[in-house]
Amino acid sequence: MKHIISVLVQNKSGVLARVAGLFSGRGFNIDSLCVAETQDPTKSRMTIVAHGDDRVLEQVNKQLNKLIDVIKVTDFEGGEYVDRELLLVKVSVNSSTRPEVMQIVDIFRARIVSVNHNSLIVEVTGDEGKVAAFIDLLQTFGIKEITRTGKIAMSRK
Repeated sequence: MKHIISVLVQNKSGVLARVAGLFSGRGFNIDSLCVAETQDPTKSRMTIVAHGDDRVLEQVNKQLNKLIDVIKVTDFEGGEYVDRELLLVKVSVNSSTRPEVMQIVDIFRARIVSVNHNSLIVEVTGDEGKVAAFIDLLQTFGIKEITRTGKIAMSRK
């Protein structure tokens, strides 16, 4: 089962290692991990995506809540939330394929952030399905490089 977990923590060194250690210590691979400062510079929010047994992840959530620097843990499983991911992709183009790639960029409401003679770097933001569909369409042209933020999420409530 896939779980998206938001962890609000004190913005201190070593907190990330302790949180990630709880997952690795129980044999869970973290699919994606995104960490950034919140509106309060003394706090950071971690968004962790992991697959695993519901019962064991429930134990991980309880243990996360016991860590000193953890303020709040939210598992979005079964709740209403909004999630997004940011993708930068460098795609091969030439004079004949450039217009077709630009049309795909427009359809997905993406942005070209860098132009070169033989490549474009495109930024797209969206849910997992949108990002996957965008990558799939660009495969035809030849993807040179991809970098992704991983998922971030926020409760609708």
